[in-house]
Amino acid sequence: MKDLYQLQKQAKKIKQKLQNTHVEAEVEGVTVTIDGQQEVINITFSDEAYANKNKAEANLVKALNKAIKRSQQIGAEEMKDVMGGMGLDKMPGLQ
Repeated sequence: MKDLYQLQKQAKKIKQKLQNTHVEAEVEGVTVTIDGQQEVINITFSDEAYANKNKAEANLVKALNKAIKRSQQIGAEEMKDVMGGMGLDKMPGLQ
């Protein structure tokens, strides 16, 4: 029961840390910034990115996907550290 409380406490800390972690991804002049919980913080376009609307839209999708993937990796690494610290990484199905 104590381990569950510690896990909840650690998860809350990780959630706060992820909210303050910003991930930036850029694809051909389209820059997307999201936090560690995949919330979009900012999107910017360079002057060149505006030149072709279709290409800009495609690059926006690519940049969003790139940022989300990186954010997910960061979150997974944070949780892996917590799970390993509590010995939960050795449980079947969690490896």
